[in-house]
Amino acid sequence: MRVAVVGATGMVGEVMLQVLAERNFPITELIPVASERSVGKEVEFKGTKYKVVGMQTAVDMKADIAVFSAGGDTSKEWAPKFAEAGTTVIDNSSAWRMDPTKKLVVPEINASDLTKDDKIIANPNCSTIQLVMALAPLHKKYNIKRVIVSTYQSITGTGVKAVQQLENEYAGIKGEMAYKYQIHRNAIPQCDVFEDNGYTKEEMKLTRETKKIIGDDNIHVTATAVRIPVVGGHSEAVNIEFSNDFDLNEVRSILHNTPGITVQDNNDTYTYPMPLYAQGKDDVFVGRIRRDESQPNSLNMWIVADNLRKGAATNAVQIAEYLLENKLV
Repeated sequence: MRVAVVGATGMVGEVMLQVLAERNFPITELIPVASERSVGKEVEFKGTKYKVVGMQTAVDMKADIAVFSAGGDTSKEWAPKFAEAGTTVIDNSSAWRMDPTKKLVVPEINASDLTKDDKIIANPNCSTIQLVMALAPLHKKYNIKRVIVSTYQSITGTGVKAVQQLENEYAGIKGEMAYKYQIHRNAIPQCDVFEDNGYTKEEMKLTRETKKIIGDDNIHVTATAVRIPVVGGHSEAVNIEFSNDFDLNEVRSILHNTPGITVQDNNDTYTYPMPLYAQGKDDVFVGRIRRDESQPNSLNMWIVADNLRKGAATNAVQIAEYLLENKLV
């Protein structure tokens, strides 16, 4: 099993290597790949150092699986070249997510849609993954009509430059800015660029990707995405309107019995999800589960997950595991 990790020197790439090691993914040959300026650098995997190679070299090495975490433009250019060489690509960027010919996969929800013919598989947006993990089992039971989601997103979703900006601002050092504004002691109501409708790209990803993953265009989703000075993960305040009424204990039970979800919901012990405790973990944490008393058949909840793990690396590795287990590679 030859596995290429494209973008191996980036923030998600590093977590990808960590997750592959932790989950003992059966790699016989690791191929770390990055841009030309990183070629020749070394990355460590399970105690062994590997030299980073360039894109064309990696294509020629004909890996079984290539996991991409190198941005949309790189994926658009290179994923088809890997696929033509017989490699199955799992892509973390937004490049292929809304392509009608490509599957957008959260393994717990729709991995069964995958076939041997899927040579480029899209990994959803980090904030979408944690949202749909909680929505999908509830949609099956109560049928979701509308979702209102407000996100509180970690700076790690922007990358190393944003982490550096926050650290500089903590220390009172002037340095390179990942954002237009100070992030220390601030909340910036803009994640990604603005689209023509006034929403950001991140907000529209939540809308479009949720429908595609759950497989229902009748679910109405509206989002506001906010960047906050937090490192551990993304948080989401979610309001869901169902077609059918629900029982709160049954909702908790459904979520509790969903693989990949941990329910943390006890007001008496002040137990609820927080990014501080989600960091470094693979589960999606759900709490503050309560009825919306202003509207019938409506529910509020709070969802937290490590955006670099389940929101990116872990989900991609789980797709690779599914492909392997089902002899699709």
